[in-house]
Amino acid sequence: MLRTLLCSLLALGAPAADWPQFRGPQGSGLCTACGALPANFGPQQNVLWKTPLPEGKSSPILVGDRILLTAAEGAQLLTMAFSRATGKLQWRQAIQAPKREHQNPLNHRAAPTPASDGKRVYVFFADFGLAAYDLDGTPRWQLPLGPFNSQHGIVASPVVSEGRVILVVDGDTDAHIIGVDAGSGKIVWKTPRNVINGYSTPTIYTPPGGSAQVIAPGSYQLTAYSVKDGEAVWFVKGLTCQPKSAPVISGEMLFFNGWTTGNDAGEQVELPVFAEVAAKADANNDGKLAQSELPKPWQPTGTWRAIDLDRDGLLNEREWTFFRTRRAARNGMLAVKLGGEGDVTDTHLRWRFEKSLPDVATPLVYNGVVYLVRSGGITTTLDAETGKVLKQGRLTGAMEDYYASPIGVDGKVYVASEHGKVVVLKAAGDWEILAVNEFDGDIYATPAIGDGRVYVRTSNALYAIGEK
Repeated sequence: MLRTLLCSLLALGAPAADWPQFRGPQGSGLCTACGALPANFGPQQNVLWKTPLPEGKSSPILVGDRILLTAAEGAQLLTMAFSRATGKLQWRQAIQAPKREHQNPLNHRAAPTPASDGKRVYVFFADFGLAAYDLDGTPRWQLPLGPFNSQHGIVASPVVSEGRVILVVDGDTDAHIIGVDAGSGKIVWKTPRNVINGYSTPTIYTPPGGSAQVIAPGSYQLTAYSVKDGEAVWFVKGLTCQPKSAPVISGEMLFFNGWTTGNDAGEQVELPVFAEVAAKADANNDGKLAQSELPKPWQPTGTWRAIDLDRDGLLNEREWTFFRTRRAARNGMLAVKLGGEGDVTDTHLRWRFEKSLPDVATPLVYNGVVYLVRSGGITTTLDAETGKVLKQGRLTGAMEDYYASPIGVDGKVYVASEHGKVVVLKAAGDWEILAVNEFDGDIYATPAIGDGRVYVRTSNALYAIGEK
């Protein structure tokens, strides 16, 4: 009876808990007051409604009685709103893409997740830039950006704080972070970033009694900036080359995972500085290095394009230094005490873990336990206080790749595999599998949760999951 009443109130437009950005409030992936959720569902069981969708990989967000997400059809970049109660399309707005950015096949034109401050929804498309709509779909402003120069494509989602829409643009050249006035769409500040190959969505941290900061991982360093003016406040060194996960805040601690191929423990290579390499290998003395000039021990293990940052076919000193630093970097899951000023690496790093790390999926911190899910379904739980391993095992029945991030609610952890299997775990250090639920489409988007429902986006549909 109570569940029926709650569903009826939601359908009538009663206030509903918001999930306003990638991974929900503060990007935590948690919903502490979302009601009971089923472990067994979909696509034929416990489906409250199903709505077909155009192609896209952005995660859904929840604002009031609306579900908001992005998609793409042909040259159109779409922002769409659906009813949370019924799944019915409420409005759809399109922007004509003026360009087509280079992207990794796993990336997508509609991969960044929208963000909302409860008044407007803000969307980013690498093929266009930023745009804002009122919640009724009325266009408010557009901010064209780019073109960009990125190995895999600019993909970070925007976040909103204190009247600023903040976007990280970590290209291989001209990396920067911008703060945009949420009302007008005007750039308020733009801060250069000395990073390359970053793909992480930032998070917001407000110190007790202080002003809001945006925490943005990048290659080799995680930096906190003032939301007000974009000035760097503090930073932690020791990250890997190509971070993709988002940082997670739990209490006064920040947790961040970074993994790049070739940077696991024991794979590090010490390369000489540019001057030494040029003296030995720059045969034509043009001050740059061609791949044919490099002896085998100095050749890149991956593609030349990955280190030829300006795409001219040659390596200059900046590019060699990036390559050299990349080969010496170490993957790691870091726990950092929040706050401080300047370089806080030695004073605020609490622990570091370096085994079986995810590539893309963001960690979940739930009731003092850190959950890491990597490709192959390898799942590791760590004690959030000490970094001690609590359990490591495989998600039997779903041992495939994972790009969506785990979420926690109702004493359970939900994590979706690439090929549409949503695994439900008992939330505990010694986790156990409660169910493996199979959908009829791939899943790259992280589910959203609210009011006794899980909203799952597959490659072709949006599902509302809950107990009927």
